[in-house]
Amino acid sequence: VQLQASGGGLVQAGGSLRLSCAASGRTFSSIVMGWFRQPPGKEREFVAAITWSAGTTYYGDSVKGRFTISRDNAKNTATAYLQMNSLKPKDTAVYYCAVDVLRSLARIGRTDSYDYWGQGTLVTVSS
Repeated sequence: VQLQASGGGLVQAGGSLRLSCAASGRTFSSIVMGWFRQPPGKEREFVAAITWSAGTTYYGDSVKGRFTISRDNAKNTATAYLQMNSLKPKDTAVYYCAVDVLRSLARIGRTDSYDYWGQGTLVTVSS
C-alpha cells in the first residue's frame, strides 16, 4: 500500500484546510484509514479514522466537532479526506495518514494498529 498525503499549509486561526490521502496498491473493502498528527516536540496522536466499508468514523477528543473525515473509493485508488475547520494554533503539527489492514477497531487510536503510513503534511496555524 502506498499513501500520499497532501493539502497542508499555513492558515490563520479560525480558518479551514482539507487534507487528502491517496492510497493505492490493494483493494480497500475492509481497511481502516486514520489520520494522526505530531506537534513539534510531542508524540504522535490520534486525530480521526474511518472504516472503509461502512464509513464509520472515529475522532480524537481534541478535534470532535471541528474536523470531519470522509472517504472516496475509486476503482484502484482510494482517497480519504480530513476537513479541518475552526483551526487553532494548537492544531499545528505534521499530519500523517495511515492504513490498518486488520481493522483493529478496539485499538483504532493507537499508532501500532496501523500497518502503512504516508509521508506527512505540515499544517501551521498562526494566531
